[in-house]
Amino acid sequence: MNNTSLNQGQMSINSSQNSVDIKQFTTILSHRRHLILGISCIVMLVASILAAVAKPTYQSSMQLLVSSNLYEGVRSSNIERDADSEVTNSNFQVIDYTSQLKLMLSSKLIQKAVDLLRPNYPNITLEDIKGKKGKGRTSPLNITQIESGTGINKIPSQVFEISFKDNDPVKAQRVLQALQTTYQKYNIEQQKERLDRGLSFVNARLPEIKKAVSKSEKNLEQFRKKHNLVDPEIQSKIISESLADIQKQLQTTRAQLQDTRARHSNLEQKMVSSSRLSQSARYQSLLDEIQKTELALTQEQLRYTENSPTVQKLKQQRQSQLALLRQEAGRSLKDKVANPGNSKQLLLTQGQMVGVGSKLIEEVIQVQTAALGLIANQKSLIDSEKRLRSELNKYPSLIAEYNRLLSEVQTNRKTLEQVLQAQQSLGLKIAQGGFDWQVLEAPDLGAYTGRGRLLLLLGGVIIGPILGVVAALIWELSDNKIYSLRELQKLTNLWLLGTVPKLVTDREMKKRLPRLSWNGRRNLAPSVVETRTKLPYHENMDMVYQNIQILKCPLPFKSLMLTSALAGEGKTTLSLGLAASAAHMHQRVLVIDANLRYPCLHKILEISNDWGLSLLLVDETNTSVADYIQPIHPAIDILTAGPVPEDAVKLLSSERMKELLEVFEQTYDLVIIDTPAILDRVDASIVASLCNAIAIVVRIGQITPNELTQAQEILSKLNLIGIIANEVKASSKG
Repeated sequence: MNNTSLNQGQMSINSSQNSVDIKQFTTILSHRRHLILGISCIVMLVASILAAVAKPTYQSSMQLLVSSNLYEGVRSSNIERDADSEVTNSNFQVIDYTSQLKLMLSSKLIQKAVDLLRPNYPNITLEDIKGKKGKGRTSPLNITQIESGTGINKIPSQVFEISFKDNDPVKAQRVLQALQTTYQKYNIEQQKERLDRGLSFVNARLPEIKKAVSKSEKNLEQFRKKHNLVDPEIQSKIISESLADIQKQLQTTRAQLQDTRARHSNLEQKMVSSSRLSQSARYQSLLDEIQKTELALTQEQLRYTENSPTVQKLKQQRQSQLALLRQEAGRSLKDKVANPGNSKQLLLTQGQMVGVGSKLIEEVIQVQTAALGLIANQKSLIDSEKRLRSELNKYPSLIAEYNRLLSEVQTNRKTLEQVLQAQQSLGLKIAQGGFDWQVLEAPDLGAYTGRGRLLLLLGGVIIGPILGVVAALIWELSDNKIYSLRELQKLTNLWLLGTVPKLVTDREMKKRLPRLSWNGRRNLAPSVVETRTKLPYHENMDMVYQNIQILKCPLPFKSLMLTSALAGEGKTTLSLGLAASAAHMHQRVLVIDANLRYPCLHKILEISNDWGLSLLLVDETNTSVADYIQPIHPAIDILTAGPVPEDAVKLLSSERMKELLEVFEQTYDLVIIDTPAILDRVDASIVASLCNAIAIVVRIGQITPNELTQAQEILSKLNLIGIIANEVKASSKG
């Protein structure tokens, strides 16, 4: 065979090792039908047993709403604070309910439910509700989070469905009722615990803050009593306003005084120029008294109102004094006293002037009196200004101290107010916070879920064949054997000499084998006498023989070696079958057992192996070759392997072996040589080099592509004429 065919075979091997041809799927199923049927029956039997022993199951369920009030409150406040904040909104899109699910399934809570069930079910345990731990074990208690939405928009909702399965429907309902009571009680306890834990810090600080408020208020009150002030800033403002008013009054008084003095100077000039009053001691005395009275009246008017008795008395005294002054002036006007050299002296100091009218004198007195009043008022205002300035200088330090004390009071009061508000707000939030568990649907009476039996049976019917097919495919891929003639031809590209099914039984062989008899050792004519040996026979062997005869036309040969890649592929049986077909065609045939190490031809034919090929190869006497041959049929002779030699390779490769084959080819029409497997020993390769033709026997379903390719490579340089497929079934021909 050429290298191209070998490469094609090798490529076919690699492809078959990686995948199974879809076209061969039916063939594989046919080959492994017993495996598929067996696995299907086992699976269905197991399913039937499970369905038979399964007890009726009842399931009770309830729904629980797990909401987070604290989450809602925080989200609302964040939205009010920043309605456009994407980060804030994204932080509240997902709530971790995993912890709540684990809490519902916790042994601590379920144990409380078990304690509630003990009066009705004394033997109930935690494992009866939660289930026993272990791989593959299912829990009768199942808690799932219901999803809302459809398709890709499905999101976990706040509703949990809690179900429990048991053989008793009432017990299933009572278990969920106990869990409902446990969950609600736990929810209340957790709210109270969160409230106490959250307010503990606030309640611890509240007495300290109240004490600080009381102390700061006491310090402020002492400051006010000490300085007789309510608010230094307001008092300072009042004093500043009073000081400004006094300064304004002082400016006005000074202007009035200046004006009065100017008027007084004008009146003096008039009196000097128009009057010549003489000096009068009485007039001077009255004038002094009037001045004193005016001064006293001015001072009292600053202290008291006009309705004061003192002010009224002084006014009456002034009127009396003015009347006396007029009388004295009228009497003195009759006298003429000249004193023109002292015009700048005041009228009251130079005495009475002759020629001055009483009205002018009265006006001078009034101006002088007003000037005295303005002087006194100016002095009083200056004293008040000094006093107010001195008092105002004390207020900056008082205001600073007051502000410090007031700020401390306000800060402590604000802190107290905030703590009280926090106490109230925190208490409300904690009471409403955390996860709140509310029952939406109460536990119902357990509903029958007996569909499990039908599902088991249906699952066994469906899963059984599937597992069988999967196992068949896995087996097919793992063993990598050749199961079809098409694959066989594709791998080797050799001539297929024929296909042989599993050979018939002895009884069928008796009916089909020609009834040939023999007289002595040589008789070619058939007769009605039965042969003593039953040979394997099938009509397909005749076709194999005919194909071999066709191949002999261009290159005639008489010696044919049958070998195989591995032992146990049926080459010995086919050698006898091929001999029977040749005998049927009136050919004299010699079958040689060349498997010197492990001979088996004599066992099949039930003949002696005391002498045979091994002895014939070492026999150096003149013993006839015919003495080693055993006839089993008038047209068929047998040369057994003989006793096992020490060195089979030496005997088979000897010149004696070559000479014997030449003798046999001259004596018989066909010499069939049964050799060991080509991959097991070198014996077959040695014999192959001596034969005219070689045929490989392949048992379908036993040999792998790799083994067949190796055998072909060994025999490719020799006269390899083709392949005989053994034990071919009808399904393997596709």
